Amino acid sequence: FMYGEFPAGFSWGVATSAYQIEGGFDQGGRGPSIWDEFSHTAGNIVDGTNGDVACDSYTRYKEDVALVKQMGVGSYRFSISWSRILPTGKIDQINEKGIDYYNALINELIENNIQPIVTLYHWDLPSRLQAEFGGWISDAIIPLFVDYAKLCFQRFGDRVKTWITLNEPRVVAHGYEEKDMAPGTNMRGTGAYQSSYIMLKAHARVYHTYAKLYKPTQNGRIGITLNCDWGEPQSLNSSNKKAAERFMQWFIGLYAHPIYVGGWPRIMRDLVDFKSQHEGRPKSRLPEFTQAEQDDIIGTSDFLGLNSYTSLLISANHQQTPGFYSDRDIETTFDKSWSSSGSQWLKIAPSGIRKVLKWIKREYPGYGSILITENGVSEQIDQTQRFNLYDEVRVNYFKDYTNNVLKAIRINGVNVEGYMAWSLMDNFEWAQGYKERFGLHFVDFKTLKRTPKASALFYKKLVQNNGVPSKSD
Repeated sequence: FMYGEFPAGFSWGVATSAYQIEGGFDQGGRGPSIWDEFSHTAGNIVDGTNGDVACDSYTRYKEDVALVKQMGVGSYRFSISWSRILPTGKIDQINEKGIDYYNALINELIENNIQPIVTLYHWDLPSRLQAEFGGWISDAIIPLFVDYAKLCFQRFGDRVKTWITLNEPRVVAHGYEEKDMAPGTNMRGTGAYQSSYIMLKAHARVYHTYAKLYKPTQNGRIGITLNCDWGEPQSLNSSNKKAAERFMQWFIGLYAHPIYVGGWPRIMRDLVDFKSQHEGRPKSRLPEFTQAEQDDIIGTSDFLGLNSYTSLLISANHQQTPGFYSDRDIETTFDKSWSSSGSQWLKIAPSGIRKVLKWIKREYPGYGSILITENGVSEQIDQTQRFNLYDEVRVNYFKDYTNNVLKAIRINGVNVEGYMAWSLMDNFEWAQGYKERFGLHFVDFKTLKRTPKASALFYKKLVQNNGVPSKSD
């Protein structure tokens, strides 16, 4: 453990997303999203729940801003529900009640000296756009996303100075590749690549729109949030080291390479092309960027948002079945020494986040700065909702993970500008419903009362001290 403070001006915050906390799914003129439909379909959510009410932040936003203020952080990251302000997803039907809600939330934050960090898209696509165009697999969605973004810039951009276009496009892509996340189209082998291709082009168009039309007067910035966990070679032999590199390229390189270098990662291009040809396909399952598209995408992020939670052990294992995950020719597992969490996919391996940060610095020298937009850990709760507010696992997680961020800054020279804890409070954890809890505040979903956990108090002290200066702290 390295005692010390983060750099002066380091930004501390907490994060949430619209569908996970807002509720009010049929209030104030909001239209349905793909997550409404997915969660309302029997068998899709582990505990049979949905986000219809969630934390009811639609009516309790002032209470939630008060929680943020009590923690002493300087920023709050949240997302806008596209279908709350454009019920059909299209600009010809603006829902002013939805606009009013986000204006009220933003104003409440500003009045309490908390800077809003706004994500335009955190997975909740208006249902109409999925039904009409197939969602993120069609070029038709790009101008609609630009229209939606322009409306947000026009109505909120005078107060919002940090924008994020897409949150974790890799998870969005998973929803087109497989069936266990919305929209669940199960287009294995093509869904993830095609949707990633469209999302990158849409992101670039929104970036250029903001840079040209709004940045000169609003003086804000715009980036993207990518998720990436660390892939550790299971052994140091050449095949496993190469496998670990493929893991990283399929995890973050899929989006970061087009933005910071240009085009798809070379290994991805070569491997998917080879496999597609071997499968007898007339063209590759990985779409080809035109030169104009490649030029449009490169350089389109004023900062890199990073979500990182865990690590995996990676070994080489040739796969023949076509698919986004099998194309990597790898096998993943966990180190037995890593502690468990409330999520099967999340093992606690604090040094992983430092290794991800070092890898990004090495791989993308022009990354500028990194804003850690999510980092946190889950615990499970039983059906009686009994819960110990002394969440020692989460306290230790934040202590050890933030310390590895500090090491990346102080020892490895990575330019990390801020850290957002996930999440402000327990919420709807997507396909896991309310079974897995990531919150710094416990939410009783019968009464919707919020109660700070020990981790909230620890994080508040961490923020106050800008780190852990000494053993006494």
